[in-house]
Amino acid sequence: MASSGAAANLWVLLGLGIAGVLLAARKLKRPARPDHGAFIARLELLPPPQPPPPQAPHPLTGLCFAIADALHVSGYITSFGSLEWAKTHDAETQTSPVVSALVDGGAVCVGKTVIDEMAYSIHGENKHFDTPTNPAAPDRVPGGCSSGSAVAVAGGMVDFALGIDSIGGVRIPGAYCGVLAFRPSHAVVSSGGIIPVAPSLDTIGWFARDPSVLRRVGHLLLRLNYADIRPPRHFYIADDCFELSKIPARRLTQVVSKSVEKLFGRQVTRMNLENYLSSKISSLRNYSNGHKNGDSRFPSLLALCNAMRSLHKHEFKDQHMEWINSVKPAVDARTVSNLSEDGDSDIDGYQDVRNKARLALGALLKDDGILVIPIALGCPPKLNAKELSSESYNCQTLCLSSLASMSGCCQVSIPLGTHDKCPVSVSFIARHGCDRFLLDTIQTMYATIQEQVDILAKSNVSSKQAMNEEAAETAKEKGNVAFKEKQWQMAVNFYTEAIKLNGKVATYYSNRAAAFLELTSYRQAEADCTSAIDLDPKIVKAYLRRGTAREMMGYYKEAVEDFNHALVLEPMNKTAGVAINRLKKLFP
Repeated sequence: MASSGAAANLWVLLGLGIAGVLLAARKLKRPARPDHGAFIARLELLPPPQPPPPQAPHPLTGLCFAIADALHVSGYITSFGSLEWAKTHDAETQTSPVVSALVDGGAVCVGKTVIDEMAYSIHGENKHFDTPTNPAAPDRVPGGCSSGSAVAVAGGMVDFALGIDSIGGVRIPGAYCGVLAFRPSHAVVSSGGIIPVAPSLDTIGWFARDPSVLRRVGHLLLRLNYADIRPPRHFYIADDCFELSKIPARRLTQVVSKSVEKLFGRQVTRMNLENYLSSKISSLRNYSNGHKNGDSRFPSLLALCNAMRSLHKHEFKDQHMEWINSVKPAVDARTVSNLSEDGDSDIDGYQDVRNKARLALGALLKDDGILVIPIALGCPPKLNAKELSSESYNCQTLCLSSLASMSGCCQVSIPLGTHDKCPVSVSFIARHGCDRFLLDTIQTMYATIQEQVDILAKSNVSSKQAMNEEAAETAKEKGNVAFKEKQWQMAVNFYTEAIKLNGKVATYYSNRAAAFLELTSYRQAEADCTSAIDLDPKIVKAYLRRGTAREMMGYYKEAVEDFNHALVLEPMNKTAGVAINRLKKLFP
């Protein structure tokens, strides 16, 4: 009888425990919201009647859109992400020219969306209106400041949406929510009818799921006439920037390189952006201090970020500190905790950095180049994660967005499927004023990029092999750096490491041969070049280096054969031609 009572008590305790777990789980799970919490106000702005035939219909006919609540609509109070702001301001008397242009172009405006408080943060959290739910990853932040607009597009509630981007406010939520997000060149889209954040950085950007919609909106806002699409001629992948990403770089860059090869029949160019910036913008050294939580490997990129953050804070205070001091709103301390600090106000210095950054990217990209960098450090952070308040995390994220913000260049965030069930993306940058070119490039490439995403996802390549290939590329890049610094033996060691990780890449052997030549290890150089040629019979540098090694060892006939082979592959190769003439004079 006693044992029966004990068993009954055990079942009661077990039932209470299960009930407690279920209640806790229910509390942790965010309740479903029909609009994912994206909107703070529903409205309807209807386009004018269609023009009679034979005139063409309005260019955005059939599309609906939403706008971030930093843009004005006549008759509505613009909340600027703050209830206290809304309480102290009147309804607007005019609608933003950008919104009017879109409505006149045939699109229907259906509502205003949530932004970060006073559009100041990059995470998408808002204590006044609650944080919109990321449709692509409900347990993750949607990104800010234009969180609601990104969520409205990702959730399929609108065809496109407008947001404000100063330091990443469109690009980051686009990446986190897995949609296309376009930041135009600075000052090419009217900034009238918005609440400014930092005017010299502010742009009105837009989100879309469909590249053709992204392009149609861009053509209207940029007032472009339709013209033939001009294909890109150069793609530069900033390998060092992808080292910042927590997503394996191969997962991101291979999709781009394969797409470029398939569409345009050319290879991407790998580059070190940090080295390029440091060589072009000497004044960046003035801003290498300040926010010291960035990655020390990227002093120039960190300095650019420091200048952007200081400028952002300075201009924001200039615009809004009077209101903050008079109203004393309960502003989220994590959002604008540093506004009370004096900070740096070297406006002339910031302008110098901005101008030089624009010139540097213009010189690299010209009118037909694309720079490829990540726009986020990896998967979007979880809701209430510690990294949201981490200075190091925020600084590294802003390092990536500072390049376009400070140079004024146009940039687009492109979704590349998922990693660990979260959206991942890459971004393309074109020089200032090349907005049409960038929109056209996305239109041309998007289907192929998504095709390559699917191929990579279905690939049978093992995760270990992928990791080895990624590590091998990293070792090769370290070898290249050591070679440039004339640390020949260190370069040999790094190239050897790359070969051990992935022995099927001809470049690794050819590069190690170059280092062996500098060390006068001619026999090893010859062997490495032979291995490279066996893997890739068209690798010109390997023939040149083997020819040099054989010449130094006294095998003149074989050396001439190698140089001749290089000339067959590249008839205008001066190195090969000079070597053949020299050898023929010495040994006719």
